[in-house]
Amino acid sequence: MASKLQFLLFSTLLLFSTSFITNAQPSFRPRALVLSITKDPSVLQYLAIVSQRTPLASINTVVDLGGQFLWVDCEQFYVSSSYTPARCGSAQCSLARSTSCGTCNSPAGPGCNNNTCGLFPENTVTNTVTSGELAQDVLALPSTNGRNPGPVVSIPRLLFTCAPSFLLDGLASGVRGMAGLGRAPIGLPSQFAAAFSFNRKFAICLPSTTAANGVIFFGNTPYTMQPNIDISTGLTYTPLLINPVSTAGVSTQGERSTEYFIGVKSIKVNEKAISLNTSLLSIQSNGFGGTKISTINPYTVLETSIYKAVTETFVREANLSRVASVAPLEFCYDSRNFGSTRVGPAVPSIDLVLQSESVFWRISGANSMVQIRENVLCLGFVDGGSEPRTSIVIGGHQLEDNLLQFDLATSRLGFSSSLLGRQTSCSNFNFTSNA
Repeated sequence: MASKLQFLLFSTLLLFSTSFITNAQPSFRPRALVLSITKDPSVLQYLAIVSQRTPLASINTVVDLGGQFLWVDCEQFYVSSSYTPARCGSAQCSLARSTSCGTCNSPAGPGCNNNTCGLFPENTVTNTVTSGELAQDVLALPSTNGRNPGPVVSIPRLLFTCAPSFLLDGLASGVRGMAGLGRAPIGLPSQFAAAFSFNRKFAICLPSTTAANGVIFFGNTPYTMQPNIDISTGLTYTPLLINPVSTAGVSTQGERSTEYFIGVKSIKVNEKAISLNTSLLSIQSNGFGGTKISTINPYTVLETSIYKAVTETFVREANLSRVASVAPLEFCYDSRNFGSTRVGPAVPSIDLVLQSESVFWRISGANSMVQIRENVLCLGFVDGGSEPRTSIVIGGHQLEDNLLQFDLATSRLGFSSSLLGRQTSCSNFNFTSNA
């Protein structure tokens, strides 16, 4: 009964919030929205540019798949005539689940106002958290028909959090904040769905190169890549699990994680099951264990015993002499010793087996091996230690050129495995506008 009441309360708040998060162009209601993603070559973070404020300004953000909300630096260069702080006790504060109400002793301005509610923006790269003001401002982004961008649409009062400039430390050069795509009520997928009345569904397709863009889709649409391949067909589906304990740097008692977890039951290397402590694969009552998906970690991170089991089996099955390690990657090879396939170097496959033996996420050579330098390939997995918060964190390199569709309404993940096998990639979306 309690969960039903919580659902009804959330639904009521989400519907009520639509009066604050509405489409500024009622004559055109898009079915879906689109953002391009780039990969920063220096820090291997995935970036998306959003247009915010009045007048609109391009804001470069780090894409944080499990992040709670959009946060931006308001301490420097924030100029907007449409900025509005969220006042204590308002519906906006309730929707954002803010429990704080504060004052600011510095001159009033974006990020510093009295009688406003606050949240805790987090730099998940450096695990740094601070307090910030909850606010609203204009945000604009392109619509899409799934084939290319359409008219730009705007949300006049999108909720986000202001942060001080120091929170940007550790992020890519030129970045002004982080775009949270997590399950939180004010995560970008939920706000976009409320604003334009489409399903709480989005898909990410990360680029495998710094020379071309990947893509994020929000809403209901086919995902068509050149040459005219609908990559939304033929997906494999698995439940999205909810960690009952928040993984955020600051949280309240009983708050659940906004990150995306899946139920890995076993792992196979070269189609051979490896021996694991399977209790590590389940999310425990204290929030530890399990498997999550992350755009923040550049490589997949495995608990020590899982890491040893995977890498020892991989090395044995590859049966090739190694070359010197290149931190943080341990197992490196001369790439000239590997053959080539459509899905990357011919190396042993790594399968994450999900709810049944017939449902698995295959990690082929393009996603398991990392080109460190000419003629050197390294296995893109990292030892996460013996007592990590999460046993398996599937990182960015393993996600590249894979379509991942997150359906928040049904709590289901659809995934493609490598698109290279379908003779396309995440960089093949046509960003030429049809408007």
